[in-house]
Amino acid sequence: MASGTAPLIVGIGGTMSPSSSTERALKTALAAAEQRGAVTRLFGSAHLAALEHYRSGRLNGAAQELIDAVRGADGVIIASPGYHGTVSGLLKNAIDYLEETAGDDRPYLDGVPVGLIATAYGWQASVNTLAALRSIVHALRGWPTPLGVAINSAGAGSAGETEASARIANLVGQVCGFIELATRVGPTAARRHAVPA
Repeated sequence: MASGTAPLIVGIGGTMSPSSSTERALKTALAAAEQRGAVTRLFGSAHLAALEHYRSGRLNGAAQELIDAVRGADGVIIASPGYHGTVSGLLKNAIDYLEETAGDDRPYLDGVPVGLIATAYGWQASVNTLAALRSIVHALRGWPTPLGVAINSAGAGSAGETEASARIANLVGQVCGFIELATRVGPTAARRHAVPA
C-alpha cells in the first residue's frame, strides 16, 4: 500500500446466521486485508437483515451507512451463499442499494477492484453463484479480480478450510494489488484514509 495511507476495503455478504460459512469466509478475507494494512468495514448478516427491500430514494440508516461506505471504498469484497444456483436475495437486496450511486462522479463500482467469494453445499451451486457475482459486478462497472473463490462447504473439514483460506488470501492480494497499481498510475477514485499513528 502507499506509504502513510491505508485503503478502505468494504466487505458485503453473509446469511441470516453470523456463523455461516459465507460470513466466516468474508471475515477471513477482511482479516487478510487488515494484515496488508487496509482499513476494513464489514456489512454482514445483522446489517443486511436491517435493510428494507430496496425502493429508490427510501433509505433507512443501515442503507445509508452501506452506501456511504461503498462510496468511500478503494476495494470491495462480496461473499454470497449459493441459493438455488445463484446469489441470495439478502445479498442481492444490498447490492440493489448501489443504484443510489448512479448519479455520483464514480457511479456504482466504477473502477473499483472487487473480490468475489461464493459458498454452497456442493460445487455446482458455488461455481454458478460465483459466475452470477461476476456478471453483477460487471454490470456495476467494477473490476472483478481474476481469482474468485468458490467454496464447497459440504464436508470441507480442517484441510478444506486451510485450502480455502489460502485461496482467499490470494484473492485479497489481487484486490490490494489493483489498489496499489491505481495509486501508482494516478489518483484513486475512492477516498484515502490516513493510517492511525
